[in-house]
Amino acid sequence: MSTILVADDEKTVRSLLRDVLEIEGYHVVEAADGPEALYRLHCGGIDLILLDVMMPGMSGMEVSQSLSADPALANIPVIMLSALGNDADIEAGMKAGARAYLVKPFSPWELLDKVAQLIDEARV
Repeated sequence: MSTILVADDEKTVRSLLRDVLEIEGYHVVEAADGPEALYRLHCGGIDLILLDVMMPGMSGMEVSQSLSADPALANIPVIMLSALGNDADIEAGMKAGARAYLVKPFSPWELLDKVAQLIDEARV
């Protein structure tokens, strides 16, 4: 069973994502801000992170850059989630280390497809 870290400052978003992912058999760990996300990642066992861009304390961009700079965490796939959806925002997310960028609101099926794809790629 793969473990996914859901990092979003909105409790309702975290709850919705947890429900969608757990129905598909994923184990979910939650973080309400950037520093908590990094803490959970350093605890180990995370296979993928769903990372909100706009969070207090530390943005998703900053978290992703920290992951990319840490050899122990750099291979964990990141999917950025954001209401910011113009080309410059998406490009910034990808440059920060995201492997995918989904604009809110997004389809649960699109999310699940991308999660499965990135977890499969990480296992190879």
